[in-house]
Amino acid sequence: MAADDDENELGRPATIYEVAEAAGVSPSTVSRTFSRPGRVSVRTADHVREVAAQLGYRVDGVFRPTSPQQTKLIAMATADVTNPFYFGILRGAEWAAARAGYTLLLIDAQESETIERQNLQRVLPLVAGMVIASTRTSDTVLRSVSKSTPVVVLNRQVGGLACVIPDSPRGMRRAIEHLATLGHRHIHYLPGPEASWMNGIRWLAMREAAAELGLRETRLTPAIPTVEGGHHAADEVVAKGVRAVVCYNDVMAMGLMRGLRARGIRVPQDISVVGFDNTFASDLVTPRLTTVAAPLTTIGETAIRQVLAMIGGARPRGDAPTLVPVRLIVRESTGAPRA
Repeated sequence: MAADDDENELGRPATIYEVAEAAGVSPSTVSRTFSRPGRVSVRTADHVREVAAQLGYRVDGVFRPTSPQQTKLIAMATADVTNPFYFGILRGAEWAAARAGYTLLLIDAQESETIERQNLQRVLPLVAGMVIASTRTSDTVLRSVSKSTPVVVLNRQVGGLACVIPDSPRGMRRAIEHLATLGHRHIHYLPGPEASWMNGIRWLAMREAAAELGLRETRLTPAIPTVEGGHHAADEVVAKGVRAVVCYNDVMAMGLMRGLRARGIRVPQDISVVGFDNTFASDLVTPRLTTVAAPLTTIGETAIRQVLAMIGGARPRGDAPTLVPVRLIVRESTGAPRA
């Protein structure tokens, strides 16, 4: 055909409909060939691309690669980007991706399964791999995504997928032992989202540790995993006469301490508070927060290394998660119970 690279014989770029007619396929097949190549057979995709090239069909640059691996993009999906828990993970992931010549594409799910699924669907054709942190999406959806692109899941175990998780059971055990050593015999848990896999793991670990140590444990009403969620939980904590509480994460613990202070309750003189994650702010609040520390930067780097290995052809290790060690950091928010 006597046409240049960008225009057909009519002197304008070819349309998707003209390519479809010439190739003998539907317009949707042409669209999938360039946007979701994994959903079109190799023979059909090659034929469509050949016809498109002959017609001078111009594809938007972001979809131009014939394989997602050529984009040099890795998506990082987080449940809530405002949570400082993700700062270290993102920094570690960004460093590891940059060293390999990749760019990190950030997705904020805003603690919404619907938003998370929509965003994952939108970026799926654009990226070489995905790291999904603290996801609220079902295992079925995650496995479906993994069929199209390499996936690593953080803070949750999904059978058959590569997963990186902190050793929260060990961390909870250390927190309970610490409170027991101080003299606490009844310990409460302030849970986060019901849909959080890690939330269930931490509560189970508390129950097991309390049983082994001969302590009582009580689960409070679940709260949103934010400062505001912890602040609102202060009413229940005071009403139930709590003397020691382990919170789902640091930001909830800091919000709880703020709420207790507003009600005239002292930490740790009246109530001991423990957080999870050792976010940077946990050492800045007053009193400084006792917390279970996870190496967040290492978690991010580990996840990127695994997804890069899969992009290179390695098979995911789906039989067991990569477990990252944690440690208890004792600061000023825990103390002996009042007589």
